Order: sequence, then structure tokens, then C-alpha cells
Amino acid sequence: MSDRTKPAPSTVQIPPSGWQARKSAATRLQILEATLRCFSKLGYFHTTTPAIAEEAGLSRGAMLHHFPSRMDVVRAAVEHLHAKRLKAFRAAVDGLPAGENRAHVALRAHWDQLRHPLYAVFMELYVAARTDPELADILTPAEAAFARELREMAMEVVPEWRVTGRNFDIGYDLVICAMQGMALNLFRPGGPEPSEEFFRYLESRLDELAREQPAPHEAAQGTRASSN
Repeated sequence: MSDRTKPAPSTVQIPPSGWQARKSAATRLQILEATLRCFSKLGYFHTTTPAIAEEAGLSRGAMLHHFPSRMDVVRAAVEHLHAKRLKAFRAAVDGLPAGENRAHVALRAHWDQLRHPLYAVFMELYVAARTDPELADILTPAEAAFARELREMAMEVVPEWRVTGRNFDIGYDLVICAMQGMALNLFRPGGPEPSEEFFRYLESRLDELAREQPAPHEAAQGTRASSN
């Protein structure tokens, strides 16, 4: 066959096979989990690509194949961290019986997240972002997306909150700020866990707010917010 009749070399990229795709996804997950452990053990500024590769048990070249730069792996690790937190919260509240005290379960589920070592990683990133504009550019939109999804989940847990309008916002902010403040207390030596009275107070305030009848325009605003 002459050169004139030979078929041209194919330039079509063949997608990885199922086994290759699974292996690639597993390696990627391995790197992201190692990155979170490095954040926890070394802090953000000492988490380098060689440190991540060593923690993951991979060569640096293998890691750079998946994440060409440090900020690429940081961005993916932040998204992975938020996904883990949302998944843990949903797992705790999904499938509750109709008669279950859903607000009680949701509060405890959120507190379990805040006292988990992954929350310390989140706080490490938050503090680092104060003086690292590149990290702040990654963390700010990711945290906004996380806060939006957590709020939507909270409305799913207690469906009647969908029509409470402004009262939902007040109750939600009360819970988030109070519980995050208590979580920060755990970072100091000897910082105590919150008492049962603390949780009962939050539950009682949420119940009172839920029982209040919102003004018609506030109820409409709450309905619109829940559908966005």
C-alpha cells in the first residue's frame, strides 16, 4: 500500500476503560484524603506536594499526574472536605420516622460535625485564608456553596420551616452561630463540651420560632427562598 493510500494516524483519544477509570478515581481519592490529613497534622502552609505524596504513599510524579500544582489539589481537597461534611449531615437525618424529633437529631448531627477532626481542618484553612489571597479565592465560593446546601438540608429536615419566613433565618443563624462558638471553645486546653441544657435551650427557641405565625409577606419570602 502506498503512502498515498495509507490511513492517517488516529487522533481520537480513547477514554479510559472501566478498570482504569476506577483506578484513577481511587488514586485521586487517596490523594485528597492524604491532603486533609496533612492539613490536620502539618497545617496549611506546611502541606506541600512532596508531603502529600509521601502521606498518600505515591511518587510525586504520580500525584502531579492527577493534580499538576499545589493549588489544584488544595481546591479539590476543599471541595472534598465540604462534600464529606454534607454527606455526614444527610446520613444522620435521612430516613427519620415521621414522629421523630427531627430538630433534636439535626442539632446533634451538626454538633457531631463541629467536634470532628475535619472541622479543625476547616478552621485551619479559614485562618490561613486570612493572609493567603489565593486560598481565599478558593475557599470563599466553596464555603458559600456549602452554607447554601446546608441551609437547604436544614429546611428538608423540618419541612414546616419552609413557611416560617424570617423566623427560619433567625433560628438558623442562632443555631449556626451558637454551635460554632461552642466548637471554637473546644480548641482551647480543657475547653468543655456544651451541656444538655445548651441543646435544650436551642431546641426550645427553635420550637417557639416555628410556632409563631409569620406575616403573610414573610411567609411568601420564605417559600420563595426555599425554592431557589
